[in-house]
Formats: sequence, C-alpha cells, structure tokens
Amino acid sequence: MKEQIGLDRLTGLIAFARAASLGSYTAAARDLSVSPSAISKSVQRLEQHFELRLFSRTTRSLTLTPEGRDLYERALRVIREVEEIEQAAMATRAEPSGTLKVTAPLPIGLNILAPAIPRFRERYPKLAIDLRLGDQFADIIEQGIDVAIRVGNLTDSRLISRTLAPHRIGAFASPAYLAKRGMPSELSDLAQHECVNFRYQSSGQALRWPFSVGERLVELAPDSSVVIDASDAVAAVLAAGGGIGISPTYVAAPYVARGELQPLFPHFAVDRFAITALWPESRRGSPNVKAFVAFLNELFAAPTTWDEIVRNA
Repeated sequence: MKEQIGLDRLTGLIAFARAASLGSYTAAARDLSVSPSAISKSVQRLEQHFELRLFSRTTRSLTLTPEGRDLYERALRVIREVEEIEQAAMATRAEPSGTLKVTAPLPIGLNILAPAIPRFRERYPKLAIDLRLGDQFADIIEQGIDVAIRVGNLTDSRLISRTLAPHRIGAFASPAYLAKRGMPSELSDLAQHECVNFRYQSSGQALRWPFSVGERLVELAPDSSVVIDASDAVAAVLAAGGGIGISPTYVAAPYVARGELQPLFPHFAVDRFAITALWPESRRGSPNVKAFVAFLNELFAAPTTWDEIVRNA
C-alpha cells in the first residue's frame, strides 16, 4: 500500500521548488510570504524524508545536486498541475478575486502601472495586486507569475503574448540647461553638449543613442559626463539641468507636463522595441488575468497619454 503524501511534505516540495527557482531561501521566503527559516526547515525535513541531499550550499548561493535537479523537475510538474486545478476553479467564478501576481520593469511599474492600480482596484475590490518590479528576466511559470510586462517581442511557447504599445524613446533637456548652453539644431551639435547616458544593468553597456533619420537608424555614442543605470534617475538629472539625454517617453512625460523637460529632435524619435504583456497558457481562462489584460489594453491604448504629452509639448 502506497504511503499518502502529507501536508508537510507538499509544503516542503513547494518551498524547495521556489528556493531552487529563485536561488536562495530568502528570495523564496519573500515570494511565499514566510520566513527564511521556515523555508530552510521545510527543505531540511524533505531531505531527511527522502534521505537525499538536494542542495549544495554556500554562504552566497544554492546549487541543486543531481538528485535535487531530478526532484525539482518532478516537483514543478506537480505544482503546475495544482495551479491548473486552481485556475480551472477560478474560471468558474464571474468576479475576479484573490491575488494577482504581476511583474514589470521598474520604470514601467513606477511610471505607468503604480499610478493606475487604484483605478483598477476600484473596479475589482476583491482582487489584490502583488506587483514585483525589476529588470531581471525570470521564468514566469516557475515563479507563479500571472501577468508579466516586458520590453521586446518575446517568444515562449508556454506563454500567450500581446503587444501593448511602442517603447518610444527620444532626447530631452531642461529649459534651464538649454537657456545656458543653447539649443542643438543638428545631431552633430550633441558633441558640444553635456550628455547624460543610461547603462544597462544586465550587460553593463552604455546606451547607443538611436535616431530615425529618413529611412536610416542612426546610433550615436556620445561622450557622457554622467552615466546612470536607472532611467528614472537619468530623467531626474536632466530635469535638474545636467545636460541632454535619452529617455522613454513614459518616464519623461511627467517632467514635460510640468515644464521641467523639453523634447529635442522629436522628428528623429524612435520606437525602440515594444511593450508586451505575457501570461501562461494555464491562465488563459482566469477571470483575474482577463480583467487585468483588458485594463492594460485601456491603459496602453494608442495614442498613449505619455506620447501625447511629449508630442504636444
């Protein structure tokens, strides 16, 4: 007669799978809203039960052992089955409720999503939002994410995707800086100005400034007096008179509306990739996901409010 799985063991499998997916007990604890010690104890009990060593532990990281890797892949299948059961049950409800896990890059979350969440929750007061911001691309399914927003046309056979809006970027400077240093009339004039540039956290590479000139895409690599790895900080430096820089329109728009930034070379602005929503195939019938994706379609409807602000400046 087979031994029935207990609640402690199922909890241990979930804790183990999250720790393996996220690379640490602390991250798994944050994801599951428990303490790191609870995750550690659950994994230890699982190891004792199976008489296996699941992780090679160091002070800085967790690495799966071969036995741990095999159990991890099996545990993921179990967790996905449980999630599909949950989603099927949710799909029978007419009203969105529970918790919706959403992930997005920090600038999009800060400038677009966060200000809109109260409006969304007015419509669906029974649905709580768990918003996770960061530029690191993680496995959406492994982390139990319901909807992810990313920049770029991303393909994954396990995910459904929908393009929301262009990721439009352009050059900006403060009126105070332009009054002091003059307005550049040609792209070549940028060499005579203070430049503030963005550096990608993922690669450490500085942004090459793209401009659409006729049928060509021209990319410049200006000498920069300030380089920052956060686009919101770039806009803040520009608004304080730090020079000329490149910014997404959704980051620059509030500054433009207040008269703190002015668009430069608007006829050369570029739609750099696209802003895309993605969600797992298993969430297709979820009323929570349906409601949020419909809201995103409204929020990113063309023309977007931020592009209109910059265009009319």
